[in-house]
Amino acid sequence: MSTPPRSPAGIFDRPYLLLVLTQLLWAGNIVLGRVAAGEIPPLMLAFLRWSIAAAIILPIAWPRIRRDWPVIKANAPLLLLLSATGIAAYNTLAYWGLNYTTALNILLLQSIGPLIVALWSFALFRERLTNGQLFGILTSLFGVVTIICHGDFTHLASLTFNVGDLMNLVALSIYGVYTVMLRKRPKMDHVGFLAITVAGGALMLAPIAALEFASGARMDVNPGTLSIVFYVGIFPSLVAYTMFVRAVDLVGANRASPFFHLIPVFGAILAIVFLGEDFQLFHAIGFALVISGVVIATLKAKRPLADQPV
Repeated sequence: MSTPPRSPAGIFDRPYLLLVLTQLLWAGNIVLGRVAAGEIPPLMLAFLRWSIAAAIILPIAWPRIRRDWPVIKANAPLLLLLSATGIAAYNTLAYWGLNYTTALNILLLQSIGPLIVALWSFALFRERLTNGQLFGILTSLFGVVTIICHGDFTHLASLTFNVGDLMNLVALSIYGVYTVMLRKRPKMDHVGFLAITVAGGALMLAPIAALEFASGARMDVNPGTLSIVFYVGIFPSLVAYTMFVRAVDLVGANRASPFFHLIPVFGAILAIVFLGEDFQLFHAIGFALVISGVVIATLKAKRPLADQPV
C-alpha cells in the first residue's frame, strides 16, 4: 500500500507522535464545536467541514484515484462503510449532540472511546486486550475523570445526562467501527483513500444538511464562524485524519485507542492557555495518570500478525 510522502523528519513513520498530534487537533475541534453551537447549525457545520476538506484534497489525489480506480470499484462497499461511519454518521451525531449537552459531559463520554474500540475489536475480529492494555486504559481513564472532576469525585454524583449525551455516545460507537475497520482498508494510495472517504462522507451529508437548511436553520456569518468552519475543515479533518489513518496502519486500533484519553488533557491545556484557567494540582495528577496509562497500554500491547500494516 502506498504511504504518504516522507517528511524530512520522517513524521509519517512515527505513529505515536501522529496520534498525539491527532488528539490535540481533535480537542480543538470539540472546543470550537461547542463554541459554534447556536451560531452554526450542526449538520451545516459537518457538511461544510468535509466539503472544504474534499475540495482541498480531491485535486491533489485525482491522479492517484484514477490509477487505483479498479481497486476502488472492487472495494466500494467497504469504502462506503468507512465514509458513513468515520465521516457522515459520526460527525452528524457529534455536532448535533454538542447543541444539547455540556463540555463536561462530552469529555467524560470521550474517555470511554478506547473501551468502545476494544469491544468492536473483539466483536468483529475476536481481538482481545492484553492485561497491560486494559490496565493502561483504566489508569488513563482514572486520570481523565480526575481532570474532569477537578480532583473531587463527588462531582460525579451531580452529573446528569440528556439526549445530546446519547447522541455523542452513539457517535463514539460508530467511530469505533471506523477505527477498527481501518485495518481492512484497500491496498491503494493513502491520499487517494482519504480523498475517496472524505468526498463520500461530504456527499452523504449533503441531503441532510439541505433538509436542515430547508427547515429554516441558518449560519450566523461573521469572522468568528468563518474561522471555525475553515479551521475544522482543514486541521481536525484533513490533517488529523491523515495522521490517524497512518498511525492505525502502523500500530493497530487497540494500540491507537488509548490515545483518545489525551483529548480531555489537551482540552484542559487549551482552556488554561486560551481561557485563562488556573493550572492546579488535580491537573498535574490527572495529566500524569493519563500519560502513564497511555505509555503502559502502548508498551504492553502486542500487535497481532493480522493487524500488520499493508
